[in-house]
Amino acid sequence: MNVIEILRFAVRGLAANKLRSSLTTLGITIGVGAVILLVAVGSGASAAVEQSIAGLGTNVLTVTRQGGGFGGAGNNSGSTRQLTVDDAKSLVDPLGAPDVQAASPVVSTSATAVYGGFSHDVPQFTGTYPAYFETTNSPLSSGAAFTDDDVTQARRVVVLGATAAQDLFGAEDPLGQQVLVNSIQFTVVGVLASKGANGLQNADDSAVAPLPAVQNSITGYGGLNQIVVQAKSADAVTAAQAEVTAILNARHRIAANRASDFRILNPSQLLAARTETTQTFTVLLGAVAAISLLVGGIGVTNIMLVTVTERIREIGIRKAIGATRSAILGQFLAEATLLSLFGGLLGVAVGVIGSQFRIVGIEPVVAPASIPLAFGVSALIGLFFGSYPASRAASLRPIEALRHE
Repeated sequence: MNVIEILRFAVRGLAANKLRSSLTTLGITIGVGAVILLVAVGSGASAAVEQSIAGLGTNVLTVTRQGGGFGGAGNNSGSTRQLTVDDAKSLVDPLGAPDVQAASPVVSTSATAVYGGFSHDVPQFTGTYPAYFETTNSPLSSGAAFTDDDVTQARRVVVLGATAAQDLFGAEDPLGQQVLVNSIQFTVVGVLASKGANGLQNADDSAVAPLPAVQNSITGYGGLNQIVVQAKSADAVTAAQAEVTAILNARHRIAANRASDFRILNPSQLLAARTETTQTFTVLLGAVAAISLLVGGIGVTNIMLVTVTERIREIGIRKAIGATRSAILGQFLAEATLLSLFGGLLGVAVGVIGSQFRIVGIEPVVAPASIPLAFGVSALIGLFFGSYPASRAASLRPIEALRHE
């Protein structure tokens, strides 16, 4: 019996029980589709993180309080010293920090903005200096950023993120309009260009105002949440980090043998940490999908064992008229493999189509290697999980098979 005849018998056997074959195929389809789709979600999350960090620029350092981090302005608990505006100003020193281009003090809090009958909760309302826009690569789509004079005069002006502007004003032009931020009136002078969401945080749902105005009206006076430092170039980031460390250690009177009471994150460290996290996330999702494939493989074994039991007399008759052990083995192995391959093909289609839609705010990115890998694994599942039922069918003795009722 040649390969063509074996495949013909296998197809005929599967067609005889269409519903059973379809349900078995569905298990493989779900497993393969889950592998492709969940890996795509993990890859999309990783790409979003990289894009988000790249959007900040490759020459940006972020200084936060050690142990306090983003705990909020005005929090003076603990033994560590707060970051201050004077700390930020001391970093822009041509002699002590020649590789630092600019340093922007930042306080950040959540706030509720109201315009007319519309209210919007802004998760990140930032008070800072004008250099912040260039340092963090935050261009404006309309209007203008506030100025150093606005900072000096503590004017209540605000630049809205794209999402905040849309939710408050809709199609209306927000420039020059008055909004109430925690019941304090601010004038809109600009709107930031859209950066998009990365699935975990919407960079457009923000607002930026002069630091003194935010401290006067919303946060109160206290320590900074962070200092954003811009190095003169991407190549100067390491040198700028060393200079910032030396200056702040001296200002905070940190002895040489003691740990600093602040921490500095540069893009490479942040990218490495978040990439490791998203890779772990992707592996976890892939493992969950692999379990689905395993369950589908067990289903193949179960169905093929039932099929062998139902067709014992057929096997006996075929052996009695001359069918070889290899022919019987090949037929049932071909049936299991065809089930898995067809399920794998449908699973690839489901995974690729599903990855065209945003999932929990993440734009999935199909990993090219995941398609042949998932399809290949589905074929191996058919061979592996179908081998035992096929071997059992091939090992039946003709006389025992013919006696079976």
